[in-house]
Amino acid sequence: MNLLLSDDYLLQDYPENITNTIRSGHTTCLRFNRKGDYLASGRVDGTVVVWDLETMGVARKLRGHRAAITSLSWSRCGRYLLSACQGWRAVLWDLQDGTRYREVRFRAPIYTADLHPWNHNLFVASIFDEAPSLVDMSGPSDVKHNLPSAPKRTNTDADAATKEKQAKEDAKQMTTATVWTATGDHILAGTNKGRFNIIDANTREIIWSEKICSSVVTTLRLTGSGRELLVNSQDRIIRTFHLPNLSAEDLDPDTIQMPLEHKFQDVVNRLSWNHVTFSATGEYVAASTYNNHELYIWERNHGSLVRMLEGPKEEQGVIEWHPHRAVLAACGLETGRIYIWSVTTPQRWSALAPDFVEVEENVEYIEREDEFDIHPQEEINKRRLDQEDEDIDVLTLDPSKGYDEDIDGTGFRMPVLFNLGESDSEEEFVAVSTGTVRRRSLGEGQEGEAPDEDKGAGGKKTVASRGTRGRKK
Repeated sequence: MNLLLSDDYLLQDYPENITNTIRSGHTTCLRFNRKGDYLASGRVDGTVVVWDLETMGVARKLRGHRAAITSLSWSRCGRYLLSACQGWRAVLWDLQDGTRYREVRFRAPIYTADLHPWNHNLFVASIFDEAPSLVDMSGPSDVKHNLPSAPKRTNTDADAATKEKQAKEDAKQMTTATVWTATGDHILAGTNKGRFNIIDANTREIIWSEKICSSVVTTLRLTGSGRELLVNSQDRIIRTFHLPNLSAEDLDPDTIQMPLEHKFQDVVNRLSWNHVTFSATGEYVAASTYNNHELYIWERNHGSLVRMLEGPKEEQGVIEWHPHRAVLAACGLETGRIYIWSVTTPQRWSALAPDFVEVEENVEYIEREDEFDIHPQEEINKRRLDQEDEDIDVLTLDPSKGYDEDIDGTGFRMPVLFNLGESDSEEEFVAVSTGTVRRRSLGEGQEGEAPDEDKGAGGKKTVASRGTRGRKK
């Protein structure tokens, strides 16, 4: 009924107002799944929370990290979720039962970790002061392949001095952001020196390299089609590029060209950008600002600014756009709340009845000639019986509008969580007594990783023995 009352085709393609505010701990990063019915959020204490966007409630809590979550990535089917933290490890979760499917440890904190678009056992990670790693989890043990960060050099006939200088420059190159292409055949990587590398996933070698900015590349994002690339760097400029078809059979790496489409920046205030994202259709680019509480939205046709979203008076960190609707989610850096912007939907009451007409002012109603005629009771009963004979299908599921379901319609659906404690959203204020509330402390509640079973058992024995001694005394 709610879908019938909405005129989605009359709405604009970008959000306007804050419609929801949700909170579970202090959120540091966000990510929508591919269907758009769940939102994953990582907290500063290492807990991963999965939100149901239909009810705006907690669908699952995943505890396995001890440090702040830095990156989240969904599998294509929506069953697996990859989370990476500052505690040097990445965990692949199975949302069927909320358990750890695999866990991979590194030697440094992780910038980003991105799952392969078609294989959930494969992901690429950019690591602090380390070479990026391509991790294969298909076997019983994890296999890590180091990827190059040094750009591809074309001047092989240079003199010794030039080669030595280039070698020193290449030693300082560190990959800071990685993302898979839409087909999963190549890896796109950005470095701390403004270099952009295209890496072949099979040979694990750089096939093309170019300097696209003058500072550290912080974010790489692709549209749903995989043909447009969004790059955010610390030089206060957001860039969009047209990405060539890297899966073409006749691809020649020497002829690859990646033309620059737009540069988005604030030339007046010279603002820096915390995070950037594409809209669902790729027509808009949204960004959160550094030391500012406003969100900027540009359209890509003309490269003009169309909206500045003003919401809470706090700086916004990671920003994510819904994959199918004009819904924007951002997490506040100070409070850790998740703010959701969307379009206010006007209701279409004419959907309730075919002859229902909405009027702007009072009009004189002219009744029809047979409108108030009295029909025999037998005719009325016959109509009712005829309507009752119609078969109503209450078992077939209608596909949700805009969602990308599987061809056979057997997409993954997360089981319902019946544990009220695990579904608690951990609001900022908790009830003490009737009519009395207090602010929740930072260390209160179940936060961080649960202790190991051995440690927990040992702790219980120690407490029990102390209690026994006390009673004997």
